[in-house]
Amino acid sequence: MNTVDSTHSRLVLRPGDAGYEDELAGFQTGFTQRPAVVFAAAGADDVVAAVRHAAAAGLPVGVQATGHGLPGDSQGGVLVTTRRMAGVTVDARARTARVEAGVRWADVIAAAGPSGLAPLNGSAPGVGAVSYTLGGGLGILAREFGYAADHVGSLDVVTGDGRLRRVTRASDPGLYWALLGGGHRLGIVTALETELVPVTRLYGGSLSFDGSEVDPASALRAYEHWTRTVPDGLTSSFAAVPYPDVPGVPPRLRGRYAVSVRVAHPGPAAEGEQLVAPLREIGPALTDSLREMPYSESHTIHGDPDFPHTYYGDNAVLRELDVDAVAALLALTGPRAPVMCVVQINHLGGALARPAPNSVPHRAGRFLVRLLAMADRTRARALLDPAFALLEPWTTGRMRNFAFGAGDRPDGLYDPGTRERLAGLKSVYDPANLFGGA
Repeated sequence: MNTVDSTHSRLVLRPGDAGYEDELAGFQTGFTQRPAVVFAAAGADDVVAAVRHAAAAGLPVGVQATGHGLPGDSQGGVLVTTRRMAGVTVDARARTARVEAGVRWADVIAAAGPSGLAPLNGSAPGVGAVSYTLGGGLGILAREFGYAADHVGSLDVVTGDGRLRRVTRASDPGLYWALLGGGHRLGIVTALETELVPVTRLYGGSLSFDGSEVDPASALRAYEHWTRTVPDGLTSSFAAVPYPDVPGVPPRLRGRYAVSVRVAHPGPAAEGEQLVAPLREIGPALTDSLREMPYSESHTIHGDPDFPHTYYGDNAVLRELDVDAVAALLALTGPRAPVMCVVQINHLGGALARPAPNSVPHRAGRFLVRLLAMADRTRARALLDPAFALLEPWTTGRMRNFAFGAGDRPDGLYDPGTRERLAGLKSVYDPANLFGGA
């Protein structure tokens, strides 16, 4: 039966308990675990108790990140869920927000908006703000402002010794550096304070083309050329999606192979319209949602699905975008692929290339290629491995945030120097390796 600690109202669940299965449910339905015990944390004290319990029992401990996150390495061990830690506090004068571990970006956008501010969130409002930021945080305004991790003032984290620490760049420069980019492998972050930006409106949306009418490779070539002309303040991505012919898909896209360019520009709408004008020359638009919008509608730019499903994904950071190689990748992953595969190519550079006091790697990359297969690990890798092999000559590494289920493959996540420094700090803050490999 489930246990509630009467002193701290701490909910602890074990296999067979009522609520155990519901507590494990997440956005990625293809990756589940069976921890021996689940601590349903309502606050930092519960996280401390979970880590101390794991240390005393010699068990691994993971965290079920809110939103799209996968559980940590907790098979047969201890799992901490954070969905109940949902506090958001905005300091409008300081332009900061304090967010707890269970907060989703939609909550921060709603809290910051009345003050004329916005967070550096990603494309999907249901993503957990803390886990996103710990992995770097490549957002919809990334080329203007950089990674979300570059804007963090402090973090509250429970380390392997069961101690709750307030970490800043001044107080703990090594741990601060490691957590922002190194993710949760050095502890469990219970809250962080992040800067907000004075953005209330933007020009953005998606311009899509029918892949049967507009050659995807030609559209990609036009996009790559266009990215060489735009200012740092414009963030964009190219996507190729073979939409299934099923209810729930917008009628204009149902059963079509759509290639799209997504755009976000925090400048004037007239300037944004002028900047995207060359994209309209690619061909007749299948859909066109480019417009000025309040920041609260920024999630409509990508229109990410908001329902749980099975998927597996990986990525490659590229020093250059070889159009011929990526065109071959599009042919491999398109409508004739054995499983549905979504391709997204993010234009990097701008503020993303600036150095920062954190461990977010691969800042010299010009593009990020992301592949998302709607399949289990085995079937997905059978498609993704040969696809990424096409990009190998231009690949400099991988981003942890977009290794959806592939985060257990450490190769390429960090350059050798960063990896060595992370390992050294892990030996200090998690010598028993409670949180798994760095």
